[in-house]
Amino acid sequence: MTRAVPDLIDPNDRPDPRDTAPSTDRPRLPDLPGLDPRWSRHVTEPGPPGERPTSWHVLDNAADLVGPARGTLLAVHGNPTWSYLWRDLLREGAETGWRVVAVDQPGMGYSARDGRRRGLADRVADLGALTDELGLTAPVVTVGHDWGGVVSLGWATDHPDLLAGIVLTNTAVHHDGAAPIPGLLRLAGHRAVHGWATRGTTAFLDATLSLADPPLPPEVRRAYRAPYGTADERAAIADFVADIPATADHPSRAELDRIAAGAARLHVPALVMWGPRDPVFQERYLRDLLARLPHADVHRFEGAGHLLPEDADVAGTVVRWLGATYGDRHGAPTRASEGTPAESVDTTPRLDDDAARDGAPTSGATTGTAADRTPAYRPLTAVLDEHRDSDHPAVVSLSPAGTDTVSWRDLATRARHLALGLHDLGVRPGQRVSLLVTPGVGLTTALFACLRLGAVVVLADQGLGLRGMSRALRGADPDLIIGIERGLVGARLLGWPGRRVAATELSPARTRVLGAESDVETLVARGAQLERTGAVLPGAPDPDDDAAVLFTSGSTGPAKGVVYTHRRLAGMRDALAATYDLGPGASFVAGFAPFALIGTALGSVAVTPDMDVTAPATLTATALADAVAAGRATAVFTSPSALEGVLRTADALDDDQRAALTGVGLFLSAGAPIAPELLARVAEVMPSAAVHTPYGMTEMLPVTDIDLPGIRAAADDAVAATATCDTTRAPDITATHLVVGAGGGTCVGRPAVGAEVQIVPLDAAGDATGEPTTAPGVTGEVLVTGPHRKDRYDRLWGTQAASADHPGWHRTGDVGHLDATGRLWIEGRLGHAVTTPAGVVTPVAAEQAAQRVRGVRRAGVVGVGPAGVQQVVVVLETDPEIDPRAGARPALATPGLTRAMRGAVRDDRGIDVAAVLRVPELPTDVRHNAKIERGRIGRWAEAFLAGERAGTP
Repeated sequence: MTRAVPDLIDPNDRPDPRDTAPSTDRPRLPDLPGLDPRWSRHVTEPGPPGERPTSWHVLDNAADLVGPARGTLLAVHGNPTWSYLWRDLLREGAETGWRVVAVDQPGMGYSARDGRRRGLADRVADLGALTDELGLTAPVVTVGHDWGGVVSLGWATDHPDLLAGIVLTNTAVHHDGAAPIPGLLRLAGHRAVHGWATRGTTAFLDATLSLADPPLPPEVRRAYRAPYGTADERAAIADFVADIPATADHPSRAELDRIAAGAARLHVPALVMWGPRDPVFQERYLRDLLARLPHADVHRFEGAGHLLPEDADVAGTVVRWLGATYGDRHGAPTRASEGTPAESVDTTPRLDDDAARDGAPTSGATTGTAADRTPAYRPLTAVLDEHRDSDHPAVVSLSPAGTDTVSWRDLATRARHLALGLHDLGVRPGQRVSLLVTPGVGLTTALFACLRLGAVVVLADQGLGLRGMSRALRGADPDLIIGIERGLVGARLLGWPGRRVAATELSPARTRVLGAESDVETLVARGAQLERTGAVLPGAPDPDDDAAVLFTSGSTGPAKGVVYTHRRLAGMRDALAATYDLGPGASFVAGFAPFALIGTALGSVAVTPDMDVTAPATLTATALADAVAAGRATAVFTSPSALEGVLRTADALDDDQRAALTGVGLFLSAGAPIAPELLARVAEVMPSAAVHTPYGMTEMLPVTDIDLPGIRAAADDAVAATATCDTTRAPDITATHLVVGAGGGTCVGRPAVGAEVQIVPLDAAGDATGEPTTAPGVTGEVLVTGPHRKDRYDRLWGTQAASADHPGWHRTGDVGHLDATGRLWIEGRLGHAVTTPAGVVTPVAAEQAAQRVRGVRRAGVVGVGPAGVQQVVVVLETDPEIDPRAGARPALATPGLTRAMRGAVRDDRGIDVAAVLRVPELPTDVRHNAKIERGRIGRWAEAFLAGERAGTP
């Protein structure tokens, strides 16, 4: 007998499947947390002639349903769990009208132990026999985890007449024999380990349960262990490990291949949920699943791992997906819910309707106007065709090595040749290309080459940091990485997905070490050669094809990938052009990386200064002036922290540099809130510049715009603090609630060209639940729309569904209000609202009042305590020139500072402050170094006031 894999147990060493070992019936289900004992029952399936019947244990919520079921969720666990895994789904399914049948696979959980060692084909056949015995009828949606995902897909392949949908979590249907199976499975299958680890002891079970994050409560861990108290009860755990088809000659490999092929022919709606921190089912398995189910909705739960239903809200996501896919409980049934064969089920994505995809709002107080103002579609790459005969500069990039300039003619030629070279390398339209290249000539060339080829550009800002970059790139799963040497080193060391191309020429040895297949210069030369032989690129991409995945800053949670189509990227360009009168003939310095790329698309000269793009504050006044002079720039775009760096170093400017800056006529600062006092100081270095600060986000930019005179006028018009929302001007509002101190905040201006804004009023819990309105004075969550709104979040189905539950609009997560003149005021983040006994407190206006106290440099207003009875706490950072304690360890503020702070916030906002804490420095976001991280501050303040050992926030 030969072993299939060296040092692994022999999968061929199996007893006859007709083994007649005595059956061991399982005991009655004990009381377990979260599990209703009424769901538990045993079902005996007769089995084929000559074999003993199989006794199954199932959890079935049918008794909890009110009225007929909308369909059945057939939930299958993996190894070494059991149907307890689906307890939340059983409960939430019943609440939404879905019957859930969660099975214990034979030999596992509380199903009988009959002595049979089952292979994959046996398990699929057994499940089919059980559903026949249960008499399940269409529509059925399968739900699977771990090896239960494979078994459920096998059932789905065999029952197309019943199948309505597929839900999968961390599983695999294919294993490439050239790669080893994951380490945990290799260890468990090792001949020296397998017996005692999987059956003789609870080691494999305990190791699996330890993968939960956060750790499982002791009572839940005991519930998972309950059916597996003895070696005989763990026999099927051992059998499952032995049945992993790791090699081509494994007895179950043929069945795995059959299921994998069958899955690719399933065209029913599908949802794939994934925990990226899974050491067993790694990203390669997700990639394979999506290749077989390209129409699937995907949601990645960042930070979650293998035991996904324990780590994340899988049940809630499933029921929301069911509602979005098949209609809610009271909605019209779809063909899937009527039991129509799988091939005829409509799988069209339903995250946005057609009107929303065209940029037109479809609900609320304002409709249609954004679409009316939408310019005719013109792709971003059109600018290269329009300027291909121009020898004027297109991109100017400054660095310690000197100034690098490329003309429009050369940029168009290089981008075209690089596109041909990439196509020759195997890059195809729709594939993803991550650009790990610093802003400048190289990045712009690669961007336009990918857009012309129809490849999807992935841009993850280096400001995310190494950890954030890793999360972003693993989530986006690029097919190719084009990177500078530092980027390729990160890709090699951290295992980022994708083939690799060097952005610059490397030595042959360095190229091999970094795993690069080629470099950009080689590909450009290859493209030029191909063009001379008559080669042409594929046709231009469709306007509604994906064009780019741009990552958010990560300041409000893990960075999210935001998908833009070619049409929507063009909309962003057009909105900026119309709002700021930018276009051919303009020249600007981009101290904020995203603008460097859009600027070229505008036909303007884009100049990137000598700075570290991962640290915006490294932009100095002299570097800015040199960039302005090199590009004869008349406009400057920076982030707030970059502006602070410029103002801090302005004394180093010489006369020529000051003269160059005098020619700047437009200054923009975007990416984070910015104090009017700081904007006013722009005149110190750019005396001729009109100062603007657009409001927006990665999901839509710009949304609004305001200039410095507008900010001053808004401050003059602002009404003193009010105690209630003014609902007399909004008689249609029925869900408003007392918002203490509402009406203040930061004025960000009126909607930019093509953009529209609405407000969803807050309820007593601080949630945005009212009907969208444009009435003045109503505080709530900000909704935005326009032709330049994102298409969707990337592989974040749940996040996208939540952000677009007002069709055609994007929920920003920001809280604010509109004033009587249509200006938008931002009052904070929805998740940072403080729910006090007196009402909801929004933080920004209170922070502004706090920062007017002498000696206070920055302040964060947070809530401490249970929701609904939270107390307002101010955490502040003081000015070392005034406060000798600045920089010292965290402490309660002095009595004098506390009195001043309480008085200022009460007088300005009518808010009572419970405590004032002083810290050496308030934490800010990674990308902009400007947004205060209130969530982090709030958690720290609660621990500090509770007397727990807490360092700085």
